[in-house]
Amino acid sequence: MKFKRFLSIPILMVFLLIGVVCYITVFIFIDDWVGLKSYAGSLNALVFIFLASLCLFSFFCCVLTNPGHVPASYVPDVEDSAVSDQESKKNGRCDKCSTFKPPRAHHCRVCRRCVLRMDHHCLWINNCVGYWNYKAFFMLVFYATLGCLYSTVIIIKCGSQKDLEFSGSVSHKVFYVVSGLVMASLSLMLGTLLGWHFYLITQNMTTIEYYEGIRAAWLVKKSGQSYRHPYNLSIYTNITSVLGPNVLKWLCPTSVGHLKDGLIFPTPRDSS
Repeated sequence: MKFKRFLSIPILMVFLLIGVVCYITVFIFIDDWVGLKSYAGSLNALVFIFLASLCLFSFFCCVLTNPGHVPASYVPDVEDSAVSDQESKKNGRCDKCSTFKPPRAHHCRVCRRCVLRMDHHCLWINNCVGYWNYKAFFMLVFYATLGCLYSTVIIIKCGSQKDLEFSGSVSHKVFYVVSGLVMASLSLMLGTLLGWHFYLITQNMTTIEYYEGIRAAWLVKKSGQSYRHPYNLSIYTNITSVLGPNVLKWLCPTSVGHLKDGLIFPTPRDSS
């Protein structure tokens, strides 16, 4: 069953981290800052819990959604020349699955199968990030970043109001400083990851394709030619291919009605 994926130490650590961050942000820092019973306190607590809930919902989507497997009946179209020769050489049969492998699919050693448009295998969701759950993964990082930034700002606001430099016990000061540093570090790491995947989306790349592209560009450069990622369309088209054509649904991790079968992807040659 899919719920067995939750029985892993990294996932339990994620749940623990979310719980601890929510508790100290709401019941310690917001309460110390303006008080939970005040209008400002209730509003800040509501906003933070809303972000945390969206983060948790996206997390569940990442864990439970099948990233995409190759149908047993899949056979590549030998007449399809939309991709480059170098890209077509990567496709064919998977040595480990002994089945045909569609464009942009890769074999995952952990899941022991080929995954459609595989980005990477994520230890923290105990699942691959692929064609069907990539948007949920991106929204997870997005909401987690916003939540951590919000918590960091609240800690700074609370600390400045308490005037920790001149009042309060040493342990109280240490707790505030450590909490601020931890949340600021989480915000930086998640923000960096968010920026990285936003860049990949604008280029219509996966993490695997990015590193494959580095080597491909080096090989092509040796022959005096220039390399272009075969699936890179316009920036807006690249974004809508992941987040969807409806801007109002971009922030919904389950809005993936625009996705097709994950076996064929448009290229610049299709529109030329």
